[in-house]
Amino acid sequence: MSPRSRRWIRIALAGPGAILVALVVMAGMALWLPGGSAGIDNIVLPLILVPLIWTGLFFHACLDRRLARVAFISVGLFLVHAGLIAHKFFDAPPASAETRP
Repeated sequence: MSPRSRRWIRIALAGPGAILVALVVMAGMALWLPGGSAGIDNIVLPLILVPLIWTGLFFHACLDRRLARVAFISVGLFLVHAGLIAHKFFDAPPASAETRP
């Protein structure tokens, strides 16, 4: 792989890739975090942690020498949390199946 293509892959992983993965992790995190006593901690905490998740993914993409490791971690986080989100959407019963009193 040429240095020029490695550079563009690194830019894609550090820029739009990190933002996309951070947003999907935020949405998926609300599903596995426990709700606090007020019942909203699992929504507020991911919103607060998005900048930290993005920063970690950004610096990992910029500083790691092995692009394969960066891609593996980013794709792994994306697939796990996208799977959680998809499971939540497909697990809900359809609106027309609700029983009427």
